[in-house]
Amino acid sequence: MSVSQSLLTIAALIALSAFFSMAEISLAASRRLRLRQLADEGDGRAEPVMRMQEQPGNYFTVVQIGQNAIAILGGIVGEGAFSPYFTRAFELWFTASTAATLGFLSSFFIITSLFIVFADLIPKRLSMAESEAVALRVVGPMQACMTLFKPIVWLYSRGTDALFRLLKLPTQRDERITSDDILAMTEASARAGMLAQREQQMIANVFGLDSRTVASAMTQRDRIAYFLRDDPDEVVRMRIAEEPFSTYPVCDGDIDHVIGYVDAKDLFQRALTNQPISLRDDTLIHKALIVPDRLTLTEVLDQFRQVHEDFAIIVNEYSLVVGVVTLNDVMSTVMGDMVAFDDEEQIVRRDANSWLIDGVTPVEDVLRALSLDALPHDDEYETLGGFLMVMLRRVPRRTDSVNWGGYKFEVLDVDSYRIDQVMVSRLEADAIGVQKAEG
Repeated sequence: MSVSQSLLTIAALIALSAFFSMAEISLAASRRLRLRQLADEGDGRAEPVMRMQEQPGNYFTVVQIGQNAIAILGGIVGEGAFSPYFTRAFELWFTASTAATLGFLSSFFIITSLFIVFADLIPKRLSMAESEAVALRVVGPMQACMTLFKPIVWLYSRGTDALFRLLKLPTQRDERITSDDILAMTEASARAGMLAQREQQMIANVFGLDSRTVASAMTQRDRIAYFLRDDPDEVVRMRIAEEPFSTYPVCDGDIDHVIGYVDAKDLFQRALTNQPISLRDDTLIHKALIVPDRLTLTEVLDQFRQVHEDFAIIVNEYSLVVGVVTLNDVMSTVMGDMVAFDDEEQIVRRDANSWLIDGVTPVEDVLRALSLDALPHDDEYETLGGFLMVMLRRVPRRTDSVNWGGYKFEVLDVDSYRIDQVMVSRLEADAIGVQKAEG
């Protein structure tokens, strides 16, 4: 075989090996969701690719037969094509045996390098980048190869299946998609610019509802505007003017004895028509939904759906009221900073290195704002104020501070033992990692 014929043969073998490399990687890397979308759009090649993914045994058997046979042929052709020329060149400086060895090694190196670059690296990188497009193009020829080599494929496949059964190894890919998979895909889309960062965060917030308790979204006990059943008309009118809300709990004696709630629109209707407002009128009082404070936000949404309500009273294990939550509170958790239901933001960024944060801000929101993974003892509290109490081991006072994770958390204002405002500042490089509590 002449040099030109050998080169053409090697080029053809490299092309065939590249084809099998692309077929192998593209099938493994193809996303089933994308293939299903292509099938729904009318591309008939997508269905065979998905069937191959479900039962890839015969497919990969053909790939391995082709790649190994081509590698052997490439070595034989390359050695015969190049070794004599390299050997004669080396004989000018070395003995015949040494020249023959060097000629073989040189031929081996060149042929191996050509196959690595053009039959392996380039096609595999292309297949990873355009996996679905490549898989659709190669599926037809691969089906033809599977038919052509069916007897050999059957032999190898049955032997491999027997080994898999003997070793009790899985033979099918798990196609179940978890919430972690979806979050990973949305994060990748956001990094690639295909999905807006806020949209990605909203999707993450939806999946986070299952891990966040209702306490992270509720209005705290000391901020609840409520009525006592004995409140006279003028007190009711004054309160709805000073604290306008859509819903007010109605209590008997104190806040821990809730008998129901009153809708603001019913009160407004009576106020506008100059009718007297009496909370002893049972037609005004609606039955309140009572839920425990350990429920997750997902469970609260289920409760809202079951009873067709959008307002709930939150109680602790001692049946004491700790807060109230509305459907808007839950939705604001999902939407994040895309919408704002409150007049005042809980987290205000002052500059590049400092934030002003409300003490009742949920820990999850604080972590996201500060780009932290976690805070210590995070199973003992729900809010930033709770974090400071746990770290200081007492009720914080004004100017108390805690250093953690490269940040300084300083209490600016305390109102009746409740932390109102916390200044969070990024520490200098030499202070990062120092944990300190100052009284």
